[in-house]
Amino acid sequence: MRYLTDRKRAVGKGASGTGTEHHWWMSASAVALAFMIPTWLYIVGTTLGADQQTVIATFASPFPAILTALIVIVGMQHFAKGTEVWIEDYVHGTAGKALKIAMHSLAYVIMATALYALGKMVFIGLLLGN
Repeated sequence: MRYLTDRKRAVGKGASGTGTEHHWWMSASAVALAFMIPTWLYIVGTTLGADQQTVIATFASPFPAILTALIVIVGMQHFAKGTEVWIEDYVHGTAGKALKIAMHSLAYVIMATALYALGKMVFIGLLLGN
């Protein structure tokens, strides 16, 4: 028979049982975004004011396309998890559940839209031979 004290059951777990994992994921994604976003802003900044072919050629190349996709995916997951924590802290009941669903849905819609636009730019870049 295994004997677990209350402390042993609670170590490493939050109230939901996944608090530590959630905290580490949020910390890791924040650090990753802190390194990726300045690089991405430089790439976007160099294309500001350029014509459409230049922008498509820039984002059709592998590094900017992969970096943009990573920022969209990691950033929107970070947003969804962060708003979920905020909602759990301040909104309760059915309204909290509805807001969680709405925020996760918003994050996935933004992800899908951005990845579609990026894929379209890459595809057009391939057709143009860039």
